[in-house]
Amino acid sequence: MQVGFVGVGNMGGPMCRNIIKNTNHEVTVFDLSEKAMAACTGAKPARSLADVAGQSDVVFTSLPMPKDVEAVAIGAGGIANSARAGTAYIDLSTNSPALARKLHAAMQAKGIGMLEAPVSGGVVRAIDGSIVIMVGGDAALFEAQRPLLASFSGEVVHVGEVGYGSVAKLINNQLSFSNMAAAAEALMLGALSGIDLAKLDQVIRNASGNSNSYRNLAAKAFKRDFQPGFALDLAHKDLRLALEMADEFGVPGMIGPQVMNLLRIARGMGLGGDDTSGMIKVYETALGREVKA
Repeated sequence: MQVGFVGVGNMGGPMCRNIIKNTNHEVTVFDLSEKAMAACTGAKPARSLADVAGQSDVVFTSLPMPKDVEAVAIGAGGIANSARAGTAYIDLSTNSPALARKLHAAMQAKGIGMLEAPVSGGVVRAIDGSIVIMVGGDAALFEAQRPLLASFSGEVVHVGEVGYGSVAKLINNQLSFSNMAAAAEALMLGALSGIDLAKLDQVIRNASGNSNSYRNLAAKAFKRDFQPGFALDLAHKDLRLALEMADEFGVPGMIGPQVMNLLRIARGMGLGGDDTSGMIKVYETALGREVKA
C-alpha cells in the first residue's frame, strides 16, 4: 500500500517513522522542512502536496493549526483536489468538531473517505509508539485502517462519527491542562512553605493528588527543562477550541477559563514555545521563587 504523510515535524515525524518501522508499506512524505523529510529514513520525499496526495492510497496529515489543516485538505492543490477517488484521508491534528465535519463533507464530495484521528501522549509517546488515537468516522473505514493506525500507537478508540474525535481530544486536553495548572499552583505553595519538594513529590506520586499531568509538570520544573514535548502555544489553541465548544453547549466555565488566563499570561511572557508545563513560570515570576528539587 502507498502511504502519504504530510507534516513530519515534532509529532508527525515520529509517527511516520513508526509506520516505516512497523509495516511494509511504501511511504512518501511532504513537509516544508527538507530536514524533517530527510529524518524519515526509508520514506520517499514528495515534490509537492499534490504529488504525495495523488500517488497515495492513504494520506495522513499532522499539522499544528486548524487553518493549516484546512489549507492542506481542501485548499488549492490540496488533498481533496489531488487525491484519487477511493483514497482514505486520515487527519491526526487537533481541530474543532465543526472543521472536521466541513473537511469530511468536502472529501465525501470527491469520493475520498475521511477519518479524523487526533492523538494524545506528546512527543515521547509518539516516539515510542504508545500514543492514544481517538477516531471519528465511518466504522467500516475505521476497521479497514485500524492496523495502520495501530502500527504507531498503543491504543486506538473509535468514538463515533466524524466530529467526535475532536470532541474527545478537546475534552481530554482541557482536563489535562486544568490538572497541570492545579499542579503548578500546588507545587508553588509547597515551595513557599519550605517543605522538601522531593519528599512532597514522593507523597503526591503515591497519593490521591497524583496524575499524569502532575508528574509531567513536576519532572520538567524540578529539572528546569522546558523543552517542548507539547508546546504551550498548542495548549492555548486546544483549550480555546474546548472553550468554544463549552460556549456552544452552555457549559459554565468555572475552571477552564481560568486556565486559559494562565496560558495567556504565559504567552505574554514569551513562553509560547516552551513546554506546556512552562505555565509554572507565571507563578515563579510573580512570587520570585523557582520550583525545583
